Amino acid sequence: MNQPANAASARTVTLIRGDGIGPEIADAVCSIFDAAGVPIVWDEANAGLDVFEATGTPLPESVLQSIATNGVALKGPTTTPIGTGHKSVNVTIRKALDLFANVRPSRSLPSVSTRFEDVDLIIVRENIEDTYGGIEHCQTPDVHQGLKLITRPGSLAVHRYAFEMARREGRKKVTCVHKANIHKLTDGLFLECFRQVAPEYPEIEADDLLIDNTCMQLVSDPTRFDVIVTLNLFGDILSDLCAGLVGGLGVAPGGNIGAGRAVFEAVHGSAPDIAGKGLANPTALLLSGVQMLRYLGLMSHASRIEAGLRRSLIDHVHTRDLGGNATTDEFASAVISNLPAPDASSQADAEAPEPINVGKTGPVVVSDENWECIGADMFVRNDGLPDMPKEVGPLKLSMISNRGTKVYPGPTPDILLVDHHRCRYLSETPITEADVRALIQAVGDKYAWMHIEKLHRDSAGERMFSRAQGE
Repeated sequence: MNQPANAASARTVTLIRGDGIGPEIADAVCSIFDAAGVPIVWDEANAGLDVFEATGTPLPESVLQSIATNGVALKGPTTTPIGTGHKSVNVTIRKALDLFANVRPSRSLPSVSTRFEDVDLIIVRENIEDTYGGIEHCQTPDVHQGLKLITRPGSLAVHRYAFEMARREGRKKVTCVHKANIHKLTDGLFLECFRQVAPEYPEIEADDLLIDNTCMQLVSDPTRFDVIVTLNLFGDILSDLCAGLVGGLGVAPGGNIGAGRAVFEAVHGSAPDIAGKGLANPTALLLSGVQMLRYLGLMSHASRIEAGLRRSLIDHVHTRDLGGNATTDEFASAVISNLPAPDASSQADAEAPEPINVGKTGPVVVSDENWECIGADMFVRNDGLPDMPKEVGPLKLSMISNRGTKVYPGPTPDILLVDHHRCRYLSETPITEADVRALIQAVGDKYAWMHIEKLHRDSAGERMFSRAQGE
């Protein structure tokens, strides 16, 4: 592969070609970068299904070391088995390098037929927490559980990134998307952090919206949105929805941003069914590369490549997924032929802008001085409503629920009961570890218990750090 003429001053970037169609679209992007004279030297370090089959791991440690050393990577698609097999390479990279913000622009492209023609919005997705923690358990053979973890430091970091990015790019509004009407503690914390950060940016409008309403609004009028910041799972779904508004995942770029590290990637699948046939569309990876160039401060190179891409689309050079018949190589050649002539500014933009620095929020932001344990939820297995001890020391049985529906006290509702019951014990005064151990012993003498969750409150009475669905 040709290296830039000024290779001595070029930026080294990790290149992960991936598997399936990954290598061929990576080749297309690299050829365009070479033709545009982008001052980048590629440090190739592959990952994905092919690597897994050859070595037993889809993500060798050397790949993570390369990204950590270079600070920036461009990644092609990698295969993630569904329901079995190895872990997602994408998720593993994000977690291992603490790439806490996933940034997915959705912008209408010329001559790409869609319902809307003027979409220009950005999804900023919290990238580490939520159900993507992958903390799942089999409580009983019929009841499986996944934990949704939302933290104050993680939420503050992604919100500050969203506002800082909006300020840098001249965006006017940031919308927090959540489901805090139902997930009152987890999404409630995320929304609370948004409301804490928003006043620091008075020039930017801030509002919030429920996830279901957001979906309806997006497919009705996406122009009402500018920047959306949201939780991991909702962001995953909304990002693909917004990609559909502008032509699909084949034209959707993405970047994963951390403190001094970033990985830019095509977010579509590896499409092994068309691999090697010259049918793949390199647009998503190319636009991810453009996003990467702007991150590196190579603004004129990014603008030239994007202009060449848009001109090619105007000329109706489309791959099969966009209704055309251009091959991958033909599409890349068209972009190269449509590159505008370089201008003098390209010699002056090799310095990256100052990275968006959201700072390090410590592991504890809210003081636990008034944090009191006042009860516990015991989860037990039993066919039918269990006959739980009514009192154990200072703890009194206040509620039993099944699948989140209260079934005690009061008449048992006519619903399907599974063999997994949450039994809530509360005390009028703070309890000790000995009280919790006594509860475990008393319950364990009668029933097989699955796990226990301590319940806390602010001693000032301002907040109850627990919630029973349906109470």
